[in-house]
Amino acid sequence: MRLVLAAITLLLASCVSAPVTDPARLPAGAWELDGEHTSVTWQVRHLGLSWYTARFDGVRASLEFDPVRPEDAELTAIVDAASVSTGDPDFDELLRGSGWLDAADHPEIVFVSERIVVTSEVTGEVHGLLTLKGVTRPVIMETEFYGGVFNPLVRRNMLGFRGYFEIDRTQFDIGRLPGNFIGDTVRLSIEAEFIARD
Repeated sequence: MRLVLAAITLLLASCVSAPVTDPARLPAGAWELDGEHTSVTWQVRHLGLSWYTARFDGVRASLEFDPVRPEDAELTAIVDAASVSTGDPDFDELLRGSGWLDAADHPEIVFVSERIVVTSEVTGEVHGLLTLKGVTRPVIMETEFYGGVFNPLVRRNMLGFRGYFEIDRTQFDIGRLPGNFIGDTVRLSIEAEFIARD
């Protein structure tokens, strides 16, 4: 039975075409994040020696997309602050605390788009508001559109994006250590797949 399922999966996978990057050829409508194929990582400079890298494991998002007017797309993303993951459980608990992310009082990190600037056929800037630790500030997320495909395994259309932006952690009152120990700039990178809602 497992061999039969594996064969069917391989057959369906072979039917997947190359992603379409022309928005006009993609369906309009509402999309939700496919959490199994999404990652949110962050980096901060450590002692000026490296970019320390960790992630958030809990994230959800919704996207409203019109292929005729891609600049009118609307994106809302919510990250579970307590899902911070460094590979060190003790350090994770420290980061969840009041001096850092304060996950108990501010459990959600929220990004809401306000406008989108299309900069090329596959790139754009998503201007929006980021709320982190109770502080809301404007940010610009640089995006790259990987395209869309029909996924025969789930029988729905899917879209893929990359997002990147930087923040100054001191503007959100994150961390008590000075910038020469831990850098003030935090890099956030998102690899996201969205799946069409039923």
